[in-house]
Amino acid sequence: MLRRRLRSLLATSLFNASPIVHSKCIATKLRSPQPFLPLQHSIECANPRPTLNGVWAVDGVRAYSLLSLNDLRDNKGAKKQKKRKGRGIGSGLGKTAGRGHKGQKARGTMKFGFEGGQTPLRRRMPKRGFKNPFRLTFQPVGLGKIAKLINAGKIDSSELITMKTLKDTGAIGKQIKDGVRLMGRGADQIQWPIHFEVSRVTVRAKEAVEAAGGSVRRVYYNKLGFRALLKPEWFEKKGRLLPKAARPPPKQSDKVDSIGRLPAPTKPIPFLPEEKEAASTPSV
Repeated sequence: MLRRRLRSLLATSLFNASPIVHSKCIATKLRSPQPFLPLQHSIECANPRPTLNGVWAVDGVRAYSLLSLNDLRDNKGAKKQKKRKGRGIGSGLGKTAGRGHKGQKARGTMKFGFEGGQTPLRRRMPKRGFKNPFRLTFQPVGLGKIAKLINAGKIDSSELITMKTLKDTGAIGKQIKDGVRLMGRGADQIQWPIHFEVSRVTVRAKEAVEAAGGSVRRVYYNKLGFRALLKPEWFEKKGRLLPKAARPPPKQSDKVDSIGRLPAPTKPIPFLPEEKEAASTPSV
């Protein structure tokens, strides 16, 4: 490696000194007169001749860069040799392959997490919290984003804006688990009446929409109802009829205004006086 690098460095410097190409050079290795000193390298040229400014030129030498692809190496310790078990006693891992003599650990029959009969770690650790099986996940969408889509001409504000409208125009993602929550972000951009049908709505968003002359109705869809609302073509492809709208469970009856309509509606339903009183304090 050292010889190759020294040869490349010297060849580069000599090549830059003269453009003449006609002779050959031989690199030799000299022993140092004192012990424990590095070897010395020299180059003997067949026909060296002086050039301008008293610099000796070497003919027949090609210049190389100090960095070559064949010089690239991994750092020491970057690659670890794989353990080869059962390859003879000379390897240190032959015969029993590091498992020892007999026993459950030598035979490898215990299950994962088994600690010899004592209480395993997964049972010694206390339980923390719980996972609510009745949790609902709503995808949020702000009024400012809807206003931008209306200004861009992607949403018609004169028609009812449903969750299918928001999905088709890209206002929300395609994966809707339990519905859409209308948020009040960018509420100052709503300057005209808009009518919505979503799963949930915040207090700020509801006040902003109603202040502009619009309305927000909270509707309920179950899993099958959401599929029929968002992908009605799936039922046509299977040759099935659209399912009937499902009633909300008792725990959600006070959080919705009505049952969702199928297929996706285009006109809003006006609120009755008793519905307005019930929806005066919306729950988020």
